[in-house]
Amino acid sequence: MNIPGKQFFPLTLALLLLAGLLTGCGDQNQYQEPPPPAVTVATPLIQDITDYLEFTGTLVATGRAEVRARVAGILESMHFVPGTTVEEDQLLFVIEPAEYEADLKAAAAELAGAQAQFGRASIEYERARKLYKEKAGAESDVVKWRVEKELSSAEILRAEAKVERAELNLGYTRVTAPISGRIGRDEIDLGNLVGEGEATILTEVTNSDPIFAYFNLNERDLLRVLDNYRRQIREKGIDPSREGDASADIPVFLGLANEEGYSHEGEFDFAESSVDPQTGTLQLRGIFDNPGPVTEMLPGLFARLRMPLGTRNDMPLVSQRAIGRDQSGTFILVLNSENTVEQRSVKTGQLIDGMRVIEEGLTAGDRVVVDGLQRARPGRKVAPENIDMATLTVSARIEAEKTPVTSQPAAPKPPAESAQ
Repeated sequence: MNIPGKQFFPLTLALLLLAGLLTGCGDQNQYQEPPPPAVTVATPLIQDITDYLEFTGTLVATGRAEVRARVAGILESMHFVPGTTVEEDQLLFVIEPAEYEADLKAAAAELAGAQAQFGRASIEYERARKLYKEKAGAESDVVKWRVEKELSSAEILRAEAKVERAELNLGYTRVTAPISGRIGRDEIDLGNLVGEGEATILTEVTNSDPIFAYFNLNERDLLRVLDNYRRQIREKGIDPSREGDASADIPVFLGLANEEGYSHEGEFDFAESSVDPQTGTLQLRGIFDNPGPVTEMLPGLFARLRMPLGTRNDMPLVSQRAIGRDQSGTFILVLNSENTVEQRSVKTGQLIDGMRVIEEGLTAGDRVVVDGLQRARPGRKVAPENIDMATLTVSARIEAEKTPVTSQPAAPKPPAESAQ
């Protein structure tokens, strides 16, 4: 028995499928190119750049004196606190003075005896001369007392020298600070014999205000410095024959291991007269103020130093993150007039505030890709978004982090409905 509904359903489905196939065959599949990727670009920051030579140096005290016992004796007392600051001529130690006081008294007595002998010889000499002139005395008496007078005069000089020596030795029993500065610990305990056969070291005083920083300049940089110096002589009219003109007002900047940058400014102070043939370097020295009871810069510390070499005008700088490196060298990505990415080989210089100086390969108007470098492929078009390169400096980012973000005030809440 045929059911009309069952025959109609397969026929209708087949017609629908056939219409779908015919409709699909009429359209062509076409590739839709994706939109260009978005990148951030900025033109270089143009600044006048000071070139620096950078060094690693060692801090050395400007004054260092060993305090020694200059006479022998028992160390009787100490008059300072180790590790504190002392002034020049401040009393530090006392060596038992009794023996040297007795020596001074003996020398003074010997001087008095010599002076008395000289007085007697002078009187006898004058008396013998008078008698000889009156034909009442012998010439031999005159000669005798003249010799006695001269001998007693020499004895006075000898006795005076003994008194001076005794006074010096007695003075050495009071050991004082030879210079002002920070004093170390006491090397010898009280009650010990010091100065017997040698000048015993008792302590040490170090003056580190100001403080020296020694560093070495290699031959290549030395030649650059000399060329720059000759240029300054020509431009500024410096007279190299005048003492002090050659190194006048040359700043040196210093940073410690726990410091960012070079926060201490000093002056170039000294250069050796010749290059060390063993190392091929010339030793230089800078001097820095180092005030305070607890100084920041201690002798013996290592330090980073830099010294200006010269200034160049209108140099381009880009953010450090815009610089890439591959097997061919250092490069940056720039956009041409059609917003197509180009890879540009560059020569980089020093880092300033998070910005790298570009020595060669970049001009002021170039648009440099600073963000989205992974999406910026050479030869590919991109959608650029422009920003100011100055906003990418370290100081600008720090300043932005300090600025509080002002939040929008919350919308007032509607009044609550009272309960019915």
